[in-house]
Amino acid sequence: MPPVRIVPVIGLVGGIGSGKSQVAAMLAQAGCVVCDSDALVRAEYTEPAVIQELVGWWGPRVLDATGGVDRGAVAEIVFADPIARRKLEAFIHPRVERRRQVLFAAAPPGTPALVIDAPLLLEAGLGPGCTQVWFVDAPEAVRQARVQSSRGWNAQELARREAAQWPLDRKRSAAHHVLCNDGDPASLRQQVLRALGDLTQRPVS
Repeated sequence: MPPVRIVPVIGLVGGIGSGKSQVAAMLAQAGCVVCDSDALVRAEYTEPAVIQELVGWWGPRVLDATGGVDRGAVAEIVFADPIARRKLEAFIHPRVERRRQVLFAAAPPGTPALVIDAPLLLEAGLGPGCTQVWFVDAPEAVRQARVQSSRGWNAQELARREAAQWPLDRKRSAAHHVLCNDGDPASLRQQVLRALGDLTQRPVS
């Protein structure tokens, strides 16, 4: 009987606005199963038990006009209070992990790799569970332009958000690969496919 193939796991890290989701999309196009952790958090925020818990902690200010979770309001609370942020992470991360395991367990045969796209991948302790960690690098000016365009954040807001994460140098030093994403999609795709090929062509222990 041939040995059971262990599907490698790629963890994506990088600064806010570096293009992790862009890399994840390229990996999905290459046949990988991608876990978008932000999407799983959004799904958790629709669960009545989660809504009830958050309202119990912080009151109705965390709700939007429809009675759902206002993610912006939650962000204002947790980015201003490290204790509140750790409390939320301790509650949400295990729930997201359960969803991730269900998603990965359903990966079809022949899937080249499983991908975790999570803003706090290293901070949440998911690094050891990854076969490789890839750091998506982009100049600060490029990242600032991206978040200004997509999220309306100024430089101060970007710095405030990043202060809640590991420093970029620490993330970069923890990575097996560094992908340069300075605005050339063709170059980025080439780097992604090369790194994926290097990973899947070698034995996975």
